[in-house]
Amino acid sequence: MGDDLARLLQDVHADEPHAFESLVTLAYGELRRMAHSLMRGRVVGSTLQPTALVHEAYLRLLQGETRWDSKAHFFGAAARAMRQVLVAEARRKAARKRAGGAIRVTFSDLQVQSPEPELDMLALDEALAALGRVDERFARVMELRYFGGCSLQEIAELTGRSLATVKRDWVYARAWLYDHMTA
Repeated sequence: MGDDLARLLQDVHADEPHAFESLVTLAYGELRRMAHSLMRGRVVGSTLQPTALVHEAYLRLLQGETRWDSKAHFFGAAARAMRQVLVAEARRKAARKRAGGAIRVTFSDLQVQSPEPELDMLALDEALAALGRVDERFARVMELRYFGGCSLQEIAELTGRSLATVKRDWVYARAWLYDHMTA
């Protein structure tokens, strides 16, 4: 998939007809795996299914910037789009319920010990945005890991960094989110 993906990314840059659709078709299986991993037991009470999440993310990718420099850039954008879809859904639910009806995710999903077992998607989104202002690299690792469902090895490959660096970034990002969200 790597060489074909690189070629399709170049075709998208060159505004070739149907290049974006071909890119998504090639990456669809991986996008679906990301969505399934994210949805599996992590977003309690969500009515969104993995296929619908991929389709919503596709629409966001299509409407946004379609200039991706690499596979990592593309899958990072896809993970960000999935995050935006889930946050938008959480906001809609919160607006309907008005009294704490936000989608819940747990710190155990982030593999962090916490005295408070649950937090809402909106709080997680705000914390990730704050982490991104501190260091975009840490936020990207968290986004790829949590929203993209990527392993640390996959993140290292996608970003071109060593596994040891990605592990350090992951540990820092988890600790930073824990401190930020429990403060």
